[in-house]
Amino acid sequence: MEGRGLSDEAVSAACKEGEPITKDYMMQQTMLRVKDPVRSLDFYTRVLGLTLLQKIDFPSMRFTLYFLGYEEKSEIPADIKERTAWTFSRRATLELTHNWGSESDESLSYHNGNNEPRGFGHIGIAVPDIHAACEVFEAQGVTFVKKPDSGKMKDLAFIQDPDGYWIEILSPNNMVSLMSP
Repeated sequence: MEGRGLSDEAVSAACKEGEPITKDYMMQQTMLRVKDPVRSLDFYTRVLGLTLLQKIDFPSMRFTLYFLGYEEKSEIPADIKERTAWTFSRRATLELTHNWGSESDESLSYHNGNNEPRGFGHIGIAVPDIHAACEVFEAQGVTFVKKPDSGKMKDLAFIQDPDGYWIEILSPNNMVSLMSP
């Protein structure tokens, strides 16, 4: 395996069927810590078009959770109990965690996982037209790590959020051509 990825056979051998109970499991959220919720909420709603699904404050522990997703605002329940159950039943939401006071701490920055030591890499957002999306991002002053026409992998971009987390911008229809040798 050294020097190259797993063979198809090794992947098949490593992947096992889950227990029957797992058939109803789902990927519900990815959490990112954010320093300034105003900047982060603006970025994720205005720039990336996500919708705020629910805000949950934890005063005794001095933090707030913001759940975002690609959902219609009109479908979000008004009743708090219904809204909470609904929010936690959505697939692939983004949970932004703000520890109160972090926005005032000049020395605080969060590790994005792409600097040493490496760890977490990025989240991914699918768009219908990567070039049109990147034109909008450019006009909005978004920081690019990689533009769609640069690097070895064309038609794929990486941008950064206000905390420096990487966001892959991809078009599902382009992914097959990216995999071709």
